[in-house]
Amino acid sequence: MTTVDANQKEFANPFGMDPDCENCPGLCDSRDRVVHGYGDVGGEFLVVGERPTAAAERNGVPFTGAGGGERVQSIFADLGFVRSEPDATDPDVQNVFFTNITRCRHPERPPTDEEVATCEPFLNAEIRMINPQIIVPVGERPLRELAVAYTTRRPDSFDIEADHATTIRGRGFEIVPMCDPATMTDAAAAAFRDHMRENVLSRDYRQTKGRRNR
Repeated sequence: MTTVDANQKEFANPFGMDPDCENCPGLCDSRDRVVHGYGDVGGEFLVVGERPTAAAERNGVPFTGAGGGERVQSIFADLGFVRSEPDATDPDVQNVFFTNITRCRHPERPPTDEEVATCEPFLNAEIRMINPQIIVPVGERPLRELAVAYTTRRPDSFDIEADHATTIRGRGFEIVPMCDPATMTDAAAAAFRDHMRENVLSRDYRQTKGRRNR
């Protein structure tokens, strides 16, 4: 694994993670490709989904393609983090990094607990190297996985619908959950944008920097 400085030239898999990973036998034959993180390695915002969608797998880029990918790209474009059109297959981004808790997609089922655990070192490495201020877990599974690692609350105390567009204090950063973009209503998307503008971007969210202990 390699590190990248602030003068990076590529957004796709900038940390040089294994593109041919075969650690999960149940996924190797069903996937089209491994989809590692994409974005600004100096970004203060990290967006974490459960697994690549079918469209993201085709593109090789998390949170891209029709449906939920375009919805996420549109939301972050409105917030000033994406400078390309929502349907871009290689988005032009700034200050944000997109990734998933698992890097491969099974077409018929979500990832197992074992597959999430096997993929965990990839996500942990990205979090260490990016050192984000804000993490946006997208969906119930990422929220619960991050809650175990980075908050003092019980995982079963979280609910993605109730916690959508709120701020949760984590260890060294803040967590701003987002509900599933594939089924997100226009009102929920507007609530997330408004919360980000009014409660995150409007203040010094960097105050949590450097207080991590791991």
